[in-house]
Amino acid sequence: MPQPAFVRINTVLTREAAKAPPITAATVSAALPGERSPREATTATSAHLKAFINVRIFDGVSDGLREGLQVIIEGNVIKAVEPAGTPSPQDTTVIDGAGGVLMPGLIDAHWHAVMARPSMMTAMTADFNYIQALAIAEAQATVLRGFTTVRDMGGPVFGLKRAIDEQITPGPRIYPSGAFISQTGGHGDFRLLHEVPRAPGDSLSYIERIGITAIADGADQVLLRAREQLMRGASQVKFMAGGGVVSMYDGIDVTEGSVPEIQAAVTAAENWGTYVTVHAYTARAVSMAIKGGVKCIEHGQLVNEDTVQLMAQQHIWWCLQPFLDDEDAVPMATPASRAKQLVMSAGTDTAYQLAKKYNIKTAWGTDTLFDAHLATRQGAQLAKLVRWYTPVEILKMATSVNAELCALSGPRNPYPGKLGVIEAGALADMIVVDGDPPTDIELIARPEEAFRVIVKDGNVMKNTL
Repeated sequence: MPQPAFVRINTVLTREAAKAPPITAATVSAALPGERSPREATTATSAHLKAFINVRIFDGVSDGLREGLQVIIEGNVIKAVEPAGTPSPQDTTVIDGAGGVLMPGLIDAHWHAVMARPSMMTAMTADFNYIQALAIAEAQATVLRGFTTVRDMGGPVFGLKRAIDEQITPGPRIYPSGAFISQTGGHGDFRLLHEVPRAPGDSLSYIERIGITAIADGADQVLLRAREQLMRGASQVKFMAGGGVVSMYDGIDVTEGSVPEIQAAVTAAENWGTYVTVHAYTARAVSMAIKGGVKCIEHGQLVNEDTVQLMAQQHIWWCLQPFLDDEDAVPMATPASRAKQLVMSAGTDTAYQLAKKYNIKTAWGTDTLFDAHLATRQGAQLAKLVRWYTPVEILKMATSVNAELCALSGPRNPYPGKLGVIEAGALADMIVVDGDPPTDIELIARPEEAFRVIVKDGNVMKNTL
């Protein structure tokens, strides 16, 4: 039985702890004598002004370009969008855009930072330190393609995100999901058959231990696994609600999880102020997920019109990918996966047509997996949307619209400033394009030559002007 004095002291300490900020690298560094966090150090050295002049501006939301303006950055924030020629302080760094288009940094709303570059066999068998090294290299390449933000839809990216945020290595902002949650035999179960059944005392499989997937059966297990991802820093929770193309055991027609299991994940996420998104292709899987309370559907190429009407009624986000049977199709390891891929990609045109017909809030992402060359095609896959959208609609989708989806994570948003726009107060993620992307969308498929300047968080990552 605790002594009364101990109870009083513990109560006081608990109240004080509740007032404290979250434990992060910044708060830990700030607590050490003589130490400054990486963010504070960066702010101290980059708080001087930068002025972008001689540019035409695509601001992320307007239908046309804005001219006769200059953009002022202070630290990592856009301080002003003001008339060209407005005097700036003497120590301002001036960047002459040479008449190019200044636009927000691009956002990929369905990316896998750890799984984009290695082959599937490498990802499953190589030393994980090597996989992380590949992810670091890919993060550097990603930001140099103009993608200053990614919404990561599954994988152990928390360490990579921290290293990028602390400016240890270049890379995009990452909205992490952590391990995606999958039922036994579902799209996220990569175990071999000799590993099942798993007895209660058995250890986790390799793919679970490193944080790519979290296998959970029943609402209680889903609740636990979702809470673990939120504890590690997930900005949203990813649940596998249907069969997949690359997975070994489930058909693409399979519905996975249950309404109570999805509701458990939603409860965990909503208690943290954020949301659940689901991998799902079919009408049944999507309808079940909506009944469970999710806020976003990833993929959905095989839904029907009734399901899309339900999505419209419930204001569900749809993160679609332009999956076609073309040069950007993810290479499949087996004939069975290839057959599933053909069924799925055949539904892409209909999915985009229905999304437009019912005015669904539609985001874009690549879902690039296990192919180093395909990762370099990130901008080309965005440009491919011209099959369904105008160039301006495409640019809006990859900037302000995708930013709105990222912001759905509410208080779990790791970058609470405004993204995807060029306006006063927004975070300073920008690109200077040599050319006119609202009329020539193919420019974004050639970032090496077309992107003359790339700025992320106020820092110039590339400047060839």
